[in-house]
Amino acid sequence: MAGGWLHSARPRRHPGMMYYGKDAIMDVRGIGLLDYLQRYEPDNLRRVSPGVFCTKEHDSLRISNGKWYWFSQGFGGCSALDYLIKVKNLPFTTAMERLHGKAAGMPSFFAPRNHERKLALPNPSPSSERAAAYLLKRGIGQAIIDYCLRTGLLYESLPYHNAVFVGFDARGQPRYAALRGVNSSFKGEARGSDKRFAFRVRAADSAALHVFEGAVDLLSYAALETLDGRFWRRDHLLSLGGVSGNGLPPALGQFLHDERGIRKIGLHLDNDPPGRRAAECIMDCLRGRYALYDLPPPQGKDYNDWLRLRLQQGGQNDATENL
Repeated sequence: MAGGWLHSARPRRHPGMMYYGKDAIMDVRGIGLLDYLQRYEPDNLRRVSPGVFCTKEHDSLRISNGKWYWFSQGFGGCSALDYLIKVKNLPFTTAMERLHGKAAGMPSFFAPRNHERKLALPNPSPSSERAAAYLLKRGIGQAIIDYCLRTGLLYESLPYHNAVFVGFDARGQPRYAALRGVNSSFKGEARGSDKRFAFRVRAADSAALHVFEGAVDLLSYAALETLDGRFWRRDHLLSLGGVSGNGLPPALGQFLHDERGIRKIGLHLDNDPPGRRAAECIMDCLRGRYALYDLPPPQGKDYNDWLRLRLQQGGQNDATENL
């Protein structure tokens, strides 16, 4: 079905109402509830077990792994802003007033860490024929494979001949590598990989970001775009290096920190419980800051399943929304 990114309406400014720009909102959304309570409401915080906290006001409101959930009420969120709005029932502008100015002095899940891991990339094979054949077998076209090989995003390793998907930081330095066995089910990461810089393909100029669990899903989406006659590098494409369902994935937080022009995010995560939980968590973390779209594959577990189904059907136009 033809379509496009839905356009979010701009918030209206009313006389006497404080207006906060998108960067300010992003900074405030980066304040986690645990950090906020520890610093500003320590008397309202109680430790339940290692890594798990609740508030003294609501003992069924549990905080862990960068996320909170109020079990008695059946809802949750990621940030202190979500808490003030949903639990304290403060208007958005009042909650922003309370948190704005505190953001600069508090940890943020958008901010990069100060330390850098040293990545140990596997030795390259003289030829990448096996890695290319593996991706071709998964339905990914030669032109996409050639682009990844030419730009260093993909190569074949020695001595195991794994396909290596390399993630680069904003300076063009390799910081991450996902490994996939071309003749086995092996999956892994190179020693020293930093998930903040998981495999991604940046667009030259786009406000849209498409998010996937792994590199093969990302390239499968690229193949689907080509199959439907669209330029596959028109938008940013990002893999997460797996999902946990707890807090904002490091790769997504880092990408949004580096690319401040992003306005629309499509979540192409798997059709299984971990993928659905991760999509829900990401939308909780980012709601109100971006136009968000939950777009699992129409059929199959992941986007490679959907690509191969499409190819089996003769590559006819699919019924998904064209973002």
